[in-house]
Amino acid sequence: MSSAGRALPDAGLVVAARQGDQRALDDVVAASLPLVYNIVGRALRGHVDVDDVVQETLVRVIRYLPALNDPAAYRSWLVAITIRQVRDWEQRRRVALNRDAGLDAIHNVPDPASDFAGLTILRLGLTDQRREVAEATRWLDPDDQELLSLWWLEETGEVGRTEVADALGLSLGHVAVRIHRMKEQIQSARGVVRALRARPGCPELRAVTADWDGVPSPLWRKRLARHVRECASCGRLGANLLPIDRLLAGLPLLPLPAGLSAHLPSAASPTAAQAVGQHPPGLPAEQTAGQAPTGGVPSDAGGGPNVVDLAAHRPRGLVPSLAAGVVAAVLAITLAVVLLPKDPAAPSWAAPPPPAPTAVASPSAAPSPSVRPSSKAPVAPAVSSTRKGVGVWNFAGASQALASSKAGWYYTWGTQHPGISTPRGVTFVPMIRSAENVTTAELARARAAGPYLLTFNEPDLPEQANMTVEQALDLWPQLMATGSKLGSPAVAWGGPEPQGWLDRFMTGAQARGHRVDFITLHWFGADFATSTAVDQLRQYLQAVYQRYRKPIWLTEFALIRFDGGGQQFPRQEQQAAFLTAATAMLGQLSYVQRYAWFGLPATDKDRSGLFRDGTEATVVGRAFQAAR
Repeated sequence: MSSAGRALPDAGLVVAARQGDQRALDDVVAASLPLVYNIVGRALRGHVDVDDVVQETLVRVIRYLPALNDPAAYRSWLVAITIRQVRDWEQRRRVALNRDAGLDAIHNVPDPASDFAGLTILRLGLTDQRREVAEATRWLDPDDQELLSLWWLEETGEVGRTEVADALGLSLGHVAVRIHRMKEQIQSARGVVRALRARPGCPELRAVTADWDGVPSPLWRKRLARHVRECASCGRLGANLLPIDRLLAGLPLLPLPAGLSAHLPSAASPTAAQAVGQHPPGLPAEQTAGQAPTGGVPSDAGGGPNVVDLAAHRPRGLVPSLAAGVVAAVLAITLAVVLLPKDPAAPSWAAPPPPAPTAVASPSAAPSPSVRPSSKAPVAPAVSSTRKGVGVWNFAGASQALASSKAGWYYTWGTQHPGISTPRGVTFVPMIRSAENVTTAELARARAAGPYLLTFNEPDLPEQANMTVEQALDLWPQLMATGSKLGSPAVAWGGPEPQGWLDRFMTGAQARGHRVDFITLHWFGADFATSTAVDQLRQYLQAVYQRYRKPIWLTEFALIRFDGGGQQFPRQEQQAAFLTAATAMLGQLSYVQRYAWFGLPATDKDRSGLFRDGTEATVVGRAFQAAR
């Protein structure tokens, strides 16, 4: 795990928590705390109420987790709850300010010891331009602080654009406009920060700031930015500013204060062991487990608060006491009294496959590749996600298996799908597999099949497309002439490597003016440990995105160890656990537009497959059906 927040619980852990596994619920809360703390802390700019809003968010997470219908959507749900609590706090603050107008109320005063920009610089050790970006955020309009908290996390890979839009209740287009405006404000503030730090400094700038109290504000940002734009000396200082997106990409979450996490129930586990930093303001360093702050909730005989009192009164300062041991009691009482269902259902991928519909033809009647597919698509269960796809080659019952998989799209490594009927609501995506397929007939079929076109399959392998970069670049104009949105050639490995096959292709395409609309990738994990494999896949995708800054389609992935020309597969349960966790992770990366599992048929040779025939899903297949 590369940062404190990138280990949010996968769908399997959330399911276990909903079913009454107290350790799983402990881990869910502990793993969620870093992301909640970062959203709230930045949105409130280090206000003294940060701990209270974090507390209220966690209480709601514990209380309403059983009502979460889709465990794979836990991250989006958590972000939305957090933003609602931030907005509730802001509304209460405004009411208090109106009530106390004319008084020097503390409701509008950030805590100087926990200013979030300062903590980010201190705890992450930011230097140079990253430090300037963090300092520039202090100058934003108040209404943009909430947006900043989510956009910062989006740029660091913690949340996706769809989650940002859902949390704010805005369309993707509206979010894009607001983020663009906010980035312009930060960019102008970066110029101000650099000009103010310059030595010996601009005499005219010193005159402009003669009446300034030294506190960043939107009004002074506008005044000082105007001077920077008009001043030749100050304007030159911003000539080498790097794009903000590049500076933020890959940064970890701000680590939790030690007092917020050191005593969480899972503090000894990797999910909670990431927190390092200063003792939180206002919490005595000598406070120990079992000692609630003054004014805390009453405790029961077990030393923890009654969950009804906790939910109803939400006393201030509870988060430090949670860290001091109250969490375990809260979880235990919540589980036993009010939260968990009497008869929890098993995860959907662990359940036996449903009986086949009576209207489905037997596998032996499946059409052969030479037979024209039926124009009548099989009746399919609802597509669970348009992003979720699968690679398909024909086998007995392939059409029904595809329909039962709940995939939103599929491909066959060609421009046609002989013997395979496309279910209603599902999209077929054609591919020009190699140089020999760049023909007038194949290109016409690709153009007719739809708006997207996958291209040269693993050109870096002799047994696949086996093409040089120059060959691919020379043929590319014929692919562009289809008018389709083109995916890059799908390399077997080394996507982000400088001077690798893909890197040389993208460099050449840019030099020749060739259009590449998205990056296509394959990834196969040789480490069968779920958390390690998911983290390795995430890091690979992030590295590719940071290098090319284009949307990504992951068109082949699974756990397969290639060794000496052979293949080793994990146990079905391991493969299913990886699929569940990996697809949940992919849903968090806004730049991953689509993914496709390798592949639909399951045989003795292809043991990562989803279906043995048209009706018999493997354990991996049931995990895929549940994925989104």
